[in-house]
Amino acid sequence: MILEVLGSAVLGLVLAFAATRRLAHRLPAQPLVYATAVAGALFGDFVTHSALGPGTVLLSLLGAAIVSASSLSLLLRPSHHLHRRSAPA
Repeated sequence: MILEVLGSAVLGLVLAFAATRRLAHRLPAQPLVYATAVAGALFGDFVTHSALGPGTVLLSLLGAAIVSASSLSLLLRPSHHLHRRSAPA
C-alpha cells in the first residue's frame, strides 16, 4: 500500500517534469504544476484503489496517471500562435 502511494506520487512528479519541459510556455508556475500533478496522481490512485480493491497495483497506477494527466491538462493556457481573425463585416 505504501509503495503504491509512493509510486503514484513519483508518477505524478515524472508527468509534471515532462510537462514542464515540453510545455513550459503554456503552463503556470512550476510549483503549481508539480503540486497539481502529484495531487492528481494521489487522488487517482485513491479512487482506483477504492473502486477495484487491493491487489490491483498496475490498474491503480494507470488510474493515477490518467487523473494526473487530466489535472495537468486543465492548467494549459492557449498558445500564442493561434490568432484568430474575425470575419469582415
